[in-house]
Formats: sequence, structure tokens, C-alpha cells
Amino acid sequence: MTDHPQDDRVLIFDTTLRDGEQSPGATMTHDEKLEIAGMLDEMGVDIIEAGFPIASEGDFRAVKEIAERSQQAVICGLARANPKDIDRCWEAVKHGARPRIHTFIGTSPLHRAIPDLSQDEMAERIHETVTHARNLCDNVQWSPMDATRTEWDYLKRVVGIAINAGATTINIPDTVGYTAPVESADLIRRLIDEVPGADEIVFATHCHNDLGMATANALAAVEGGARQIECTINGLGERAGNTALEEVVMALKVRNDILPWNTRVDSTRIMNISRRVATVSGFPVQYNKAIVGKNAFAHESGIHQDGMLKNAETFEIMRPEDIGLTETNIVMGKHSGRAALRSKLKELGYELAENQLGDVFYRFKELADRKKEVYDEDLIALVHAGTDGESDRLQVKHLRVVCGTEGPQTATLTMEIDGAETSTEATGDGPVDATFNAVKQLFPHDAHLQLYQVHAVTGGTDAQATVSVRMEEEGRIVTGQSADTDTVVASAKAYVHALNRLLVRREKSGGDVAEVSYKDVS
Repeated sequence: MTDHPQDDRVLIFDTTLRDGEQSPGATMTHDEKLEIAGMLDEMGVDIIEAGFPIASEGDFRAVKEIAERSQQAVICGLARANPKDIDRCWEAVKHGARPRIHTFIGTSPLHRAIPDLSQDEMAERIHETVTHARNLCDNVQWSPMDATRTEWDYLKRVVGIAINAGATTINIPDTVGYTAPVESADLIRRLIDEVPGADEIVFATHCHNDLGMATANALAAVEGGARQIECTINGLGERAGNTALEEVVMALKVRNDILPWNTRVDSTRIMNISRRVATVSGFPVQYNKAIVGKNAFAHESGIHQDGMLKNAETFEIMRPEDIGLTETNIVMGKHSGRAALRSKLKELGYELAENQLGDVFYRFKELADRKKEVYDEDLIALVHAGTDGESDRLQVKHLRVVCGTEGPQTATLTMEIDGAETSTEATGDGPVDATFNAVKQLFPHDAHLQLYQVHAVTGGTDAQATVSVRMEEEGRIVTGQSADTDTVVASAKAYVHALNRLLVRREKSGGDVAEVSYKDVS
């Protein structure tokens, strides 16, 4: 059976690897999924929804390996309401120490029309598929997709059917972010009060942020009796995203006086995993994002600064250390050695293997020669730039860009392609466009550039720029990132990083690209 939490305990169900990865362009590699799952397990997440096993061979392999590796967390796979999906899900999670099958079907009038089922036909399918899942696994979660827009009498009916069929967790999704906190609490409360057997199972809440109320709705659902919150790191997810794990965890921690529930999440690991998810997904965190944004603990106003100097609690309701954030300081420079770098990276939450440390140290020395002051953020950018161990068939060796106030810009580029150097010159509407045109001349491809973003890592004219690009080719979506004090160089390297990842995706079976057409439970 699933763990039934005490009255003061809320289970944290993380779906970054499933719902979060469904954000267009947020696709992660196999190794990145394993890494993020390991970090979630270590930080104390109770349930990890590792993917959608039927969606692709790649998803199946990732869920299977995550289940086999998990040390503490329940590992969950998602399945639509049909035996084939459920069997595939069970195959992926069954070797884990604590497996769970999560099956779902859309129950609102709009969603019932998709498979064209009557209420009675859908009710029968729910009974059959939940029963099938429970015959395979004693930990079964069921979700009525778009529950918040489902007729009350029908929602109550199908929740009762799922419980009778053996579901141990009932998740109530606000799929389109439509509900409000008072409704969220009332819905859970009424289900627990009115559905027979509801007090014997765990109710969960899964909220989307379309109206900016995901966290408020999730916490309201807990007040109504839910004891599992479904969420993602950085609020990653389709459209406006999901409930952010860091927000609910810290809200319960900071306002435990009026929200008297606890989680077992180690909040000091939040900042590290937030940065890593932002890097591998290619979705940077907005500066004023609650908890993990760059400005969340920044104070510029004179009144605020004066208050902070006298008493930090004047303008901070939590300590930076509570989320694993260390104070930015300038302690590293060109004379710093490998041991000092290792110590500093450990302080920032990174323990690297010797070969990784050697690579970062080499690039740190290069950066220190070009940049007067090396900040913590610079080191973090170095760790995450170009160290993913993927294909390096394409490498930028030399780039020279000529800019002027009139006419097109010119880029002269030398690349190493499969060990052989080749050069070209190209023009474009700006230095970055010229550079990307030069790359395309040397390595012709049909990939479409979907996104190009530049973020300064620190302040000053010598700041490193972190560049993210997202590219699509025949349904394959990849992201690339790089950091450099020269924005155009960082752009070239990020573009080439994405192409290298695309080459890896090309070499894999078509199953890694194919997706099922009806896969949203959020």
C-alpha cells in the first residue's frame, strides 16, 4: 500500500521529469533525467513521476533506470486509461523498491468528448483500468483530468469507482489553471466528506498556474484535506507552468504557524537543483521568481539596505542559507589553485569527479585571465557550460566578427568537424546572425532556431553572458547553452552545443522522438 501520511505531513510529488519536460523545448537527455531524479531523491522528495513510459523508448528506459536507482522515493510512471499503457508503465517501474502506477482519464465534458465516451462508458473504463493497475501494483494513483471543470455529481461518482477498484491515491488536477483557492479547498473537503472510503486513501492536488494561483490553490487543497502536492522545480510545466516545489515547501516552512504541515524535503538543496533544472531544460528562472530568483534576496532600495544592515529580518522572511544560497563574494582569481576551486565548488553544492574538475579548472583559469573578478555565479556557469559529456563532433575553434554601422556584419569562423578543421566567411543581419550563418555553411542542416536568449551572469562590462538556444528538426527539440565574456562567442558555442545534441538524437532510434498524441494529465 502507499504511505498514508500523518495529519501534519504533506507528501511532495515531483513531476519535473514528466509534466515539466512536456514544456515545449524542455526535453532532457537520458543522463540529465537520471541526474535530476537523483537530486530529487537526495533532497527528500516523496514521489518522483519519472516519465510517461508508453510515450517513447527513451522515456521507458529513463523511468526504468530511475526506478532501479532510487534510494528513498516512490518512483511513478504515467499511463492513460488502457491496458497497454498500464502494462508498459508497470514494466518500467516494477523493479524499483517502491513502484507506483499513475493512470488517468479526462472526465470533464470537454475531455470526455475526445475519446467520445458517455458517462457510463467512461465509468466502466475507469473501473476496468484501475482494477488492472491494482492487480499489477499495490500502489496506484488515479487522476480525473480536468477535475475542476467536471460536473460535481459525476466527479464524485468516478472518484468512488476508482477507490472501489483499488486506487490508493486520488489526484485532483486543475488541468487548465481555472480554479481559485476557495474552490480548491472546498472540492477536496467535499470529496473526503461525501465519497465512501475517501478517508482511507490519500488525496492529491495538481495545479497549473494559468491565472497565477497554482501555489495558492495547492496550499488551499491541503487545508481542505489533501496530503500530497504535485509540483515541479521552478514551476516548470506546460503553458504557465505547475505549482513550484520551492514555493510550497518554503511556504509550509516559513508560515508553519498558520500552515501546520511539514514535508521531509531538505530545503538547503533547493537552490542547487533549481539552477540545474534551469540549465538542462533551457528555461532560465526569472529574476523576481519567488524563492529561487536572482533578486529574491537582493536589496537595492536605500530604506531596505539600511534595514538589512541593522536586522536582516526587517526585509527577509527567510534566510538565504535555508534554500542553500551562499552569499556572493569575490574570493577566486587567476592565482587560485585547483584545491581552492574544489573547495569553493563544494560550498556551492557541486562535487565534481577529477576529470570534470580538471575541465572546469582549465576554463576557470581562462576566464580569470579575461575577467578581473570571478563571482560565484561565474563558477556555476562554468560548471554547467559544455560539461554534459555529450557528442563534441562539432567544435568552435576560432571566430572573428566584423561589425559596422552600415551594411551586413561579417563572421569568419573555423570549426573542427569530426576531427578536421574547416573555415568559412558569412554575412548576416547582425553579428550573431552572421555567426549562425557561418556555422550553417560549414555544417548544413535543416534545424529551425526556435529560441535565442542571452543572460548576463553577473554585472559589469566584463560579465559572462550565458546564451541558450532551442532548435527543432523533424520533431526533435534540443537546447544548447554556453557562457563566455564575449556574447557572440557564447552564442556560437551554444548553437554548436545544440547541434551536437541534435546529432546524438539523430543517432538514436525513432522511438526517442515519437510521442503519444494524448498525454496530458496536468
